[in-house]
Amino acid sequence: MTETRHSAESHESTEPGGHSPASNRSGPKGWIATVRNWPKAMYAWVLHWAETPYGTPALFLLSFAESSFFPIPPDVLQIALSVSKPRRSFFYAAVSGLGSVLGALVGWLIGFALWGMVGHFFFAYVPGVTPENFDFVHDAYEKNAFLALFGAAFSPIPFKVFTISAGVFEISLLILLVASTIGRFGRFFAVATCIYFFGPSIKDLLDKYFEVASLVFFVLLVGGFVLIKYLIP
Repeated sequence: MTETRHSAESHESTEPGGHSPASNRSGPKGWIATVRNWPKAMYAWVLHWAETPYGTPALFLLSFAESSFFPIPPDVLQIALSVSKPRRSFFYAAVSGLGSVLGALVGWLIGFALWGMVGHFFFAYVPGVTPENFDFVHDAYEKNAFLALFGAAFSPIPFKVFTISAGVFEISLLILLVASTIGRFGRFFAVATCIYFFGPSIKDLLDKYFEVASLVFFVLLVGGFVLIKYLIP
């Protein structure tokens, strides 16, 4: 009788295939699933601030953090806030720009003063920050530091890699500030302009194509400068 009851309880605690519910939540497979899903969870966490009274300060802090370590770009929250209040689109763009430029200063300071202590941590845990990317950025800085920083600030290239490496490679703080201000404010105000004039209907297009459009614009801009250089003696 005891053996039968034990068998029944054992059967009820397993699912088809012989796996218990607990085994689906833990162990290597569970950890892998968690790691794969964390970007989506973080994306949703960023978006949820648009539905709270703290959307504006959250936008500032996220913009600040994204310039040095945070993986989700602030455009996500800026678009959500702007779509809910299109008349405040340029205000949200200014908040994003200010937070991002100040965060760029912190990124520069991390690279300039703290890299020997925190470099291994960033390489191990911060998405996009890799020795290979640093080598690529170093080459870009040797060619044109201002253009490299402006391109990273305006396009979907991970900005944090450029702000931190600017400090590591001792790029002028003035160059960092000017390039970051033009690039970041240009990017965020481009988003604001679209939403202000076209309204919430533009949201899906921005979500799908803005990153590509900003990259294409930057490539065309650089191409224009190169063409002018060769046309004007």
